[in-house]
Parts: sequence; C-alpha cells; structure tokens
Amino acid sequence: MSTKDYLEKDYYKVLGVSKTATKDEIKQSYRKLARQYHPDANKGDSTAEEKFKEISEAYNVLSDETRRKEYDEARSLFGGAYRPGGAGGAGDFNLGDLFGQTAGGGGERLSDLFGGLFGNRGGRSTSQARRGADVETETRLSFSEAANGVTRSFKLTSEAACGTCHGTGAKAGTTPRVCPKCAGTGHENKNLGGFSLSEPCSQCKGRGLVVDDPCPVCNGSGRGTSTRTIQARIPAGVTDGQRIRIKGKGAPGERGGPAGDLYVVVHVQPHPLFGRSGDNLTVTVPVTFPEAVFGADVRVPTLNGFPVTVKIPPGTPNGRTFRVRGKGAQRRDGTTGDLLVTVEVAVPQNLNGEAREALEKFRAATSGEDPRSGLEARAKGA
Repeated sequence: MSTKDYLEKDYYKVLGVSKTATKDEIKQSYRKLARQYHPDANKGDSTAEEKFKEISEAYNVLSDETRRKEYDEARSLFGGAYRPGGAGGAGDFNLGDLFGQTAGGGGERLSDLFGGLFGNRGGRSTSQARRGADVETETRLSFSEAANGVTRSFKLTSEAACGTCHGTGAKAGTTPRVCPKCAGTGHENKNLGGFSLSEPCSQCKGRGLVVDDPCPVCNGSGRGTSTRTIQARIPAGVTDGQRIRIKGKGAPGERGGPAGDLYVVVHVQPHPLFGRSGDNLTVTVPVTFPEAVFGADVRVPTLNGFPVTVKIPPGTPNGRTFRVRGKGAQRRDGTTGDLLVTVEVAVPQNLNGEAREALEKFRAATSGEDPRSGLEARAKGA
C-alpha cells in the first residue's frame, strides 16, 4: 500500500469511531459492521463485499497497537503537506512543506522511518511475502460443549488468489511480463532533495509484473474470494463472550506469506440446572425439612450424567454450599474444577391432618426459641 493510499483512507471513519476510541469500542463497532456486510449475509452483493474488505482492512490496522500508532503518526506528520484532489490528480504532495520533515531532525529518510507501515523498509520490494488477514467469526455452544470442549466446522469467506488465473492476473494462455519501469522490484524511489521517498511502482502498482491481457474474472488483480470449511477445536472451559484465537486459520497469505489467524467469539447457551462460577459448576438441590434437621445422604446430578452422593449433616441451614471435588468444568491444563452444591430447604405446600398436628406440636415445643431475636436492634446499629 502506498503512502497516498494510507493518507486517503480514514480508518476511524470506516469503522464509525472517534480517533480516541478504545480498543473495545473499535472491536464492538467492527463486529457490528462485519455482521452487516459479511458476504454470507449479502450473497451476490459486490458493494457489500467491498465494504466488508474495507472494514476488515481498517480493523487490522486499528486493532493492532503498533500499527495504529504508526498510522496515527504518519497521518499527523503528512497531514498538512498532503492535499487530496490536488494537481497530481487523485492527490498531490506539497513538496515545500515536506522539505525538512526528517524524523526528529536527525536526518533519517522518511521512507526508512515509515517503510514498515507502507510496505517498504530500507528499499525492500513491496512484492515481498505478506501475512494473510485475520478473520473473525462467531459460534454458539451448548453449556456442556463449553465446559468440556468441542470441535466445530466453520465456513469462512476471505480474499485469496483468483481461481481462474491462479493469482497471476493474466488471461488463460498468457503470462505477465516483468515491469519495465521498476525492473520487477515493485517500487520506485522519488528524490525529494534532502531525502527520498519509496512508493509502489506507478505502472505495476507494486506487483513487479505487468499484465497485458487481464483475466476476465479478477480484471487483472489476481485476487478473488475464497470460501472454505475448516475444523477447529474450541477448548474446554470457555465462557460466554470469550474470544478464542486459532493460529494460522485466517485468510491465506500473499506471495508465500503465512496465513492470518482465526478469532472465534463464543456464545454459550444457559443450562436449565447448572451454572458457572469460574472453573466450578454450580447447582441448587432441594432438601426436605427433616433432611435438613436430621441429616441425609442426597443424590446430586452432575454434568457428565453420573450422580454423586453428598452427605448433608444434621442441622444444615438453608443456602449452605457443599463442594464436590473434580466435578466442575475442565481447565486447559487437563484438570477440572469443582461442583458447588447449594441446598434449598423445600417448604411443604400441602399438609395432611397428621403432618399438621405433628408440626403444631413441634412449634409448641420450640416456642421459646426466637430466630429473629435482636434483629431490630441490629438494624438500628445498636
């Protein structure tokens, strides 16, 4: 990408965020726009596809702290010297303003300073290998799948080499030729007095090759849209809203570069009985009043389907929690959390005559006990 391209593209505007937006604000805006313009949701809509690529490009820069800083610094430094729509056509540099703008007065060439941002550092060709873009998608998991881990299939749409010309950009039966202007390097240097500025070659647009008879499918760009299905493992113990990074499963790289990464945002469906507390599972189990008073051995269900027995000691109060070791969610190191069992004393709704009579006798026998004694005094702070 040329200096001019970077200066013309306002990534903050593309994502609809301010220049002071936080990383989370940038991420939220990207997810919203990516869902809106994703090719799978806009089949056959080339405008939406281009918008999706633009959004992804903006997010790849602004979500990376280093690249965002370089982008901001470049726009700040060149902003006053660059005027879109000037005498040069699409845009023009005011060379008078640029003279003397060496980094920190130390005499460094601006092409060296910003080479990493624009694809050329120390005069290296823009046709060098390039890492593929990161791809983000979403998936829904059941409570059990999130706790134990699961393998999922993902259908991904990303930019790749054109399937017709295999990335050459040339029509079938023809081949590209080496660019005569840059001799295949893909860049040209402009001498600006005290320094030089390296930009992609104006004739081959940085590819190092010239296509005389372009491919009718990709119009000579050599790029197309690829849809593929991959298998990816979601690790055990993920939580709702967690973002999982799967290395090397993103968009393919260019010119032999490595593939990007796949980021999967996980949505976990709630369970009708179990809950989560970190790596521990939680469950509430009803017990009868006699069981709470006299104690009991209570069968408690677990997520793996094999019940365990929990010993309830005599005099157990309502809401007490017991810990069952090793029956929680799996951790990444292979160990498991615990199952936290909270007892809830069930109050009988219907009493027959014999039960009511027995309960009346119990109340009479314990009438001297007042569980609310001192409650009002504590409320007043006494």
